Amino acid sequence: MSLVRSDHDDAGPGLTCSPDMLDFPLQYLYALKLVFGHNVTTRAFARHHAGSIVRTRLIPSMQSVSLKTFLHPRYWYAWPVLLLMLVMSWMPSRVLWVLGTGLGSFVSWFPFPNRRFAERNIELCFPDMSPQDRSHLVKKHFQLSGVAILGLSVAWFAPRWRVERFVTLRDQHLLDEALASGKKVILFAPHFISLDMGGARLAAIRDRKFVSMYRKSRDPLLEYLFSRRTRFGSILVERMASLKLIIRAIREDRIFYYLPDQDMGERASVFVPFFGIPTATVTILSRLAATANAAVLPCITRILPGGRGYELRVYPPFENFPTDDPVADARYMNERIEQWVREMPDQYMWSYRRFKTRPNNEPSLYE
Repeated sequence: MSLVRSDHDDAGPGLTCSPDMLDFPLQYLYALKLVFGHNVTTRAFARHHAGSIVRTRLIPSMQSVSLKTFLHPRYWYAWPVLLLMLVMSWMPSRVLWVLGTGLGSFVSWFPFPNRRFAERNIELCFPDMSPQDRSHLVKKHFQLSGVAILGLSVAWFAPRWRVERFVTLRDQHLLDEALASGKKVILFAPHFISLDMGGARLAAIRDRKFVSMYRKSRDPLLEYLFSRRTRFGSILVERMASLKLIIRAIREDRIFYYLPDQDMGERASVFVPFFGIPTATVTILSRLAATANAAVLPCITRILPGGRGYELRVYPPFENFPTDDPVADARYMNERIEQWVREMPDQYMWSYRRFKTRPNNEPSLYE
């Protein structure tokens, strides 16, 4: 996240989201839009709500979208989508696996931009991999992305007990021990494709409170769906909001579910290696941890093979973190992410331009 002054905030900087780094559901729906030629963005809604972001409030824009919004004929397209997601939220995990891999395989045949980004990212990160193996990895990535997309129906609509059964939570005691020690907690959640399911499983923990961030959508249906992330008591902060809102929430004993690996441009980043490539990396994690006196615990969600659900694993907290050197902290963060990516390369979110910003005006890696 980059630090900029917010229009409605006199007290401190704000957080912005790179336009290239869309929420995962937005990326996949964009791919479907390109495949079917359907514009899922409602321009009238966008015009109506263009000025509705109040950056000093929690969940600022979601308050304007409810089921009543879709009673207007302009938004009737939302009802079959919502009905389908409600039905899918009760489907067995093996059925969602079959449907999701089929959807992902179908979408992967089309040369939309996100597929090209995925192919290029994998080529850059795995130069020693044969072209055939890279092609197989891209196909597997989109198959699992299809599974993750259909799984959002469970994350957003299924009751708490079903979310708990759908996602196995491993090593929760590490989180409990960190909280019992009196530390605030930041959960470090890199961009793996099932991170939304992991967020839902964490939010389902009854005696814990969470805060995370989201990117406002111009489509009212997507905005309503994103609001479903708050149904177990979590709060969301729009990415343009003040950083102080996050710090305040952490200090109020909310656990921050943070997605750190984004390209926010040269001014907001330092360049440290990721798969041997100088990569624009934000230093917000170490600054937040220092300001809030928080422990940083990695938290990785993975899709289990064959429709056996998901697994969310909490890892031991980073040791001696943060340091006095934000560049060293960013390098360490990327090293840990790379380690997990190598363990399950088909589940990292390859479909955005992670290496978009280049140091010293170097040529783009995507042209």
